[in-house]
Amino acid sequence: MILNASGCLDALTAPGVARELDAFVTKTVTPLPRAGNGGVRVAEVGAGMLNSIGLANPGIEAFLAHSLPGLHELGVPIWVSVGGFAAIDYARVCARLDRCEGIVAIELNLSCPNVEPGADGASEVVRAARAATVIPLYAKLTAAVPELAEVARAVESAGADGLSLVNTLRGAALDARTLRPVLGSAVGGLSGPALKPVALAAVYACFRATALPIVGMGGVSSGRDALELVAAGASAVALGTVLFSDPGAPGRIREELAAELATRGFSALREARGIAHRAVPAGKASLDRRSRLVS
Repeated sequence: MILNASGCLDALTAPGVARELDAFVTKTVTPLPRAGNGGVRVAEVGAGMLNSIGLANPGIEAFLAHSLPGLHELGVPIWVSVGGFAAIDYARVCARLDRCEGIVAIELNLSCPNVEPGADGASEVVRAARAATVIPLYAKLTAAVPELAEVARAVESAGADGLSLVNTLRGAALDARTLRPVLGSAVGGLSGPALKPVALAAVYACFRATALPIVGMGGVSSGRDALELVAAGASAVALGTVLFSDPGAPGRIREELAAELATRGFSALREARGIAHRAVPAGKASLDRRSRLVS
């Protein structure tokens, strides 16, 4: 399954691109409208892209009234990314989305400012969201924590139905002439090719730590990149920065992935999932837990 990473595609502006996806993930929606950060918000860097959008969005009520009807017309399953500054914010948005037609999953953006990092903060948000909706919940985690596997186990226990790995990492760039920060906020989120090794490590660790399905993302620009995330344990892949330079990426990467699978003798994607773990010694209990996913 191929999705977009939240915030990397405007489906209403580029409906043809959105229809090439197996599901469309919205930009993060918060309880109230947010204007976002000022100044320069996006900058190219040698290793990818920096962004500092600041969760700009119209708020949940305007999203439901104006954005969601247009998304329904695309005929693509919808995942809604939800954000906030406290667990109650997530719960409020999830309650408004509960049982909305066409929404098949909610992705909880757990890298928002003021959400306590680590297992306790993440599990608090997931528990609040789980109490507010019956829609499947995917926890989008950052790799910028000491023990990502611990956070993954915590959100699994709190009621998450899946994981999205990973969000951007903090980065900055300076103007070559002025030596001042390029972004208006100085620091932003780094995405693109530089993020791929981080994403692979995160997916690998969380596949071993939990039984949750994983959407892998970070630096995917080819079918080979997608296959590597699947081999590490992802059951779906999301495209991010590549969509800004190559709107045809969903179809191209889907074809490349099929070719990569065929070259290696796989008849289905599920046969490749988690294969990177098979050559790594593991305790019997760990192997037994994963056997249904990699067999």
